[in-house]
Amino acid sequence: MKAILLTAGEGTRMRPLTITRPKTMLKVGGKPILQYNVEALKDAGVDEVSMVVGYHEDVIRNHFGDGSKLGIKINYITQKERLGTAHAIGQASKSFEEEFLVLNGDILVEPKLLRDLIERYNMGDADSILALTEVDDPSSFGVVELDGDIITRIVEKPSPGEAPSNLINAGIYLFSQDIFQAIEKTGKSKRGEYEITDSLEIQMSQKKRVVGLKSNYKWVDIGRPWELLDANQHFLEDLETHIEGEVEEGATLHGPVFLGKGSIIRAGSYIMGPVYIGENCDIGPNNYLRKHTCICDNVSVGNAVEIKNSIIMDGTNVNHLSYVGDSIIGADCNVAAGTNIANLRFDDGHVKIMVKGNKVDSGRRKFGVVFGDGVKTGINSSFNPGVKVGVNSRIGSGAIIYSDVGSNKIVLPRQEHDVLEYRE
Repeated sequence: MKAILLTAGEGTRMRPLTITRPKTMLKVGGKPILQYNVEALKDAGVDEVSMVVGYHEDVIRNHFGDGSKLGIKINYITQKERLGTAHAIGQASKSFEEEFLVLNGDILVEPKLLRDLIERYNMGDADSILALTEVDDPSSFGVVELDGDIITRIVEKPSPGEAPSNLINAGIYLFSQDIFQAIEKTGKSKRGEYEITDSLEIQMSQKKRVVGLKSNYKWVDIGRPWELLDANQHFLEDLETHIEGEVEEGATLHGPVFLGKGSIIRAGSYIMGPVYIGENCDIGPNNYLRKHTCICDNVSVGNAVEIKNSIIMDGTNVNHLSYVGDSIIGADCNVAAGTNIANLRFDDGHVKIMVKGNKVDSGRRKFGVVFGDGVKTGINSSFNPGVKVGVNSRIGSGAIIYSDVGSNKIVLPRQEHDVLEYRE
């Protein structure tokens, strides 16, 4: 069995984290999202993966190479124009002579679901199969209508009250060669893209059997920043203690902790697992790492720092006397001494975040900040919940940030001082 992984898109809803990398290369639980999918495919019996790449494809190629480190063959197909899912899959038409799996690269899937998909296809009565999952609000997805297990209709992003069901397209498919004929006949959608769901509609009109396979397995769609924290928590829940680095006497570890080679946890540190700490990290002394924190590689966490339920990406420094709560901090950032990141509104309401120009309810009572790569904060700076700071921006000492800051900006607080004569 072969597979296609779709990973050419920009991931604009995840800005500023995706200015410097594809969304699928953001890390959760210590690994890029895309790597979990490669490993799931391998576990399901797939021995060759074609990655459809485009945006920042060098980041993907440099990480995975030919796949030999993961024990699977990986090749690459560059989608020069990102014109939709059908267009992306169509790029691979010359590479596949038999049935094949397709996965969106920005979801997280259980290998058991992939095996179920293959088993259902092997029954021999389906031309195409879609994995389906049930959600509370289907308005942001492709919603399907079923007759038994046959899909009769797919409605893309229906208006409230117009969804035919709560079953959505999970972005996981198994196709025969016939899908390429349907793709060739597919026109552009209202969004100006060639959609694979339109190709499936063509198959349905030709009386092909398009089957829906309902899944009860964990399914995580990662489209917006706070969903990274959901995915990170999902994987850390299965973390097992594994210590390759050094834990000094006087450090306290509760629950599962992963500590990569070359890393050190210094005396006085208190860690409540599950917590992941990558390679070549310097943690402490006397800090407090709380549940579901992911510290990636080459990170320094200084004295008396508290970090809760956050992702700290490669090469970042979080300096002494700082607090980081429910946040995503990009690579190569410097969080200066005394930086405070708030994660709770005064009114205890849900934190709202700007996504593609619109303020969106995250559904989370606690959420801190999103920093792009290369952000530097000044000492004693403070950040309100839901703030985003763009790539390479600088926040001056003592600044209080209430709203988003774009990339390559400098924020300096204005102060007035009275200078008086001093007399003994």
